[in-house]
Amino acid sequence: MHVRVSLVTAARSSSLLAERFDDDRPLDTVGWRAVETAAHGLVPLGAAELRYCSPTARSRATGRALGYAPLAQPALRDCDMGRWRGLTLAEVAAREPGAVDLWLSDPRAAPHGGESLLAFIARIGAWLDTRPADDGGAIVAVAEPSVVRAALVFALGAPPQTYWNVDVRPLSTVTLAGSAGRWHLSLETTV
Repeated sequence: MHVRVSLVTAARSSSLLAERFDDDRPLDTVGWRAVETAAHGLVPLGAAELRYCSPTARSRATGRALGYAPLAQPALRDCDMGRWRGLTLAEVAAREPGAVDLWLSDPRAAPHGGESLLAFIARIGAWLDTRPADDGGAIVAVAEPSVVRAALVFALGAPPQTYWNVDVRPLSTVTLAGSAGRWHLSLETTV
């Protein structure tokens, strides 16, 4: 028994330089235009039996704009960044450089008082492993870039530090195929 889980990264809600930890701003104008442009390639994923999204405003809006009518999943929320929530990386690095260094180097550390990278990856992995595995079944989930990164690290059994080496752009997609504890990355052509 296996299932195909297609993860679609939410459209952008701010420029890269204005991104904030655990940000829940709605899609910006560029994000809406990008959804319109990418829709032709992403709309077919909405034929999946199950359609989910992160509970953020931009994930919900992206899913609705693509016609998925997704169900928000609390387990797909972004990493809990504790007292860093709403701040940019530059702001946190200026205030707490040692804490940022610890957070980037130790996946068990949560100097912000929130969730460690290791706990975040495990939470996303637990969600992935509890998806119903009907042979040939399909699931689509619109999620924050961090959630997609965590899912990839978990599914591939990669070391947690690999998380920092995965670049996930808005409206990109990745498909994982398998079942609990046995996931494979599935790269497909769009021709």
